Amino acid sequence: MPLMLDLDPASSEPLHHQVYGRLREAILSGKLAVGSRLPSTRVLAADLDVSRNTILAAFAQLTAEGYLEGRVGSGTRVSTSLPDAMLRAGGTASRPRSRARGRLLSRRGTSITALPSWISKVGGHGRPFAPGVTAFDQFPVEVWGRLIARRWKRAGPWLFDYGDPAGYRPLREAIAAYLETARGVRCVADQVIVVSGSQQALDLAGRVLLDPGDTAWIEDPGYVGARGALVAAGARLTPVPIDDEGLDFNAAARLRTPRLVYTTPSYQFPLGVTMTLARRLAWLEWAHASGVRIIEDDYDSEFRYGSRPLASLQGLDDRDVVIYVGSFSKVLFPSLRLGYLVVPPPLVDAVVNARRYADGHAPIFPQAVLADFMSQGHFDRYLRRIRTVAGERQQALVEACHRELDGVLEVRPAEAGMHLVGWLAPNADDEHASRLAADHGVDAIALSTFSLRRRGRPGLVLGYAGIPEPAIRDGVRLLALALTTKHARPGRRVAAAR
Repeated sequence: MPLMLDLDPASSEPLHHQVYGRLREAILSGKLAVGSRLPSTRVLAADLDVSRNTILAAFAQLTAEGYLEGRVGSGTRVSTSLPDAMLRAGGTASRPRSRARGRLLSRRGTSITALPSWISKVGGHGRPFAPGVTAFDQFPVEVWGRLIARRWKRAGPWLFDYGDPAGYRPLREAIAAYLETARGVRCVADQVIVVSGSQQALDLAGRVLLDPGDTAWIEDPGYVGARGALVAAGARLTPVPIDDEGLDFNAAARLRTPRLVYTTPSYQFPLGVTMTLARRLAWLEWAHASGVRIIEDDYDSEFRYGSRPLASLQGLDDRDVVIYVGSFSKVLFPSLRLGYLVVPPPLVDAVVNARRYADGHAPIFPQAVLADFMSQGHFDRYLRRIRTVAGERQQALVEACHRELDGVLEVRPAEAGMHLVGWLAPNADDEHASRLAADHGVDAIALSTFSLRRRGRPGLVLGYAGIPEPAIRDGVRLLALALTTKHARPGRRVAAAR
């Protein structure tokens, strides 16, 4: 009986690859039994109406991979040395089961990708109101381009070799000097480790500080990326609520002591609370007494409008319990993929080696350009500019919401940050409101999305730093149209704010 294979001459896939694939599938599914003889290449070519070279190429590939074997005097047969585990009755495959940590990451990945696009662009700027998007339209592109050109002209062999896992030394020195002046961080360059964004910083910190099964306390509501990094390190997450002073110390005192605490004290994400000095000191004293490390994620501390940025939690720490995380993604641009860790001296070697084994080092050339950008004063000038622009954009958002959404969404100004929370009425459904906004072309992420356990008053997270004022006003009008739509399903209509 002729061996018939379902080939498609009109397909973009080459015919020899189709023959290879169909025969391989027939062998693995058991349709071609182990040891069974195949027709000669001439006969099979005639049966399939293809050239003999097509069959020869497919047979050669299958023989090289061990599916077929040629025997002198007996033609080509299905290999008798195929492991039984490769052969699948009925064409069904058995797959390795994911471990518990993999299943957790899969679920968390879905929850992240289900959010509206945080980096969607409209007309060269962020889409209203994607959080975490900086003012790309203010970036000094020409200055950056000149620095790239100058650096490339004087590039030496070191630029093409492997780099220091801890980062380009001049950049580490520039970061240490900036943090000491602007954030009150107490460190030297040897404690600064350059990484590929704050997400890698969290990943490295989790892997160095945690063993699988260790408990980590996280803010609730809080940053989804931190949850993912800690789960990847094998942590068991315990949510700790936020009150008016930051991470709730009293609520945490009733919980089992963790190995690690994650917090965003300067401008809590997403609620925007700033941790008070008394609360900071209490957490530091407790961490030292309990032998617990604290990860301080200082993701957007540069954006402070009413006063200078507050001194960091790390700057108050004289017991080496705080690991400080910072990033250039929010203040410069995310595709730069550069961030940093400031690590207590006892942990430097462990984190540097973890960095080495993760991916070696961050690309050297962007590090060198950023070091020039900082050391020549461009960074400080740019910070002053975008801080002013972001403050103006926040004011534009608040005014537009008061004008267009009065009684529907309560939006109050803040002294810091890149986003505000628009508060809905207590009985509103913020996930439904977020979907209505998305239908109208607006990213307004439901506050409940960031909660693990505690569900407080519903609200929408509204980013503004990367949105020009005309786009902010247009976005608020669209949001008003979405939240007052007559097409909301009965019983799910967005309630007015009180």
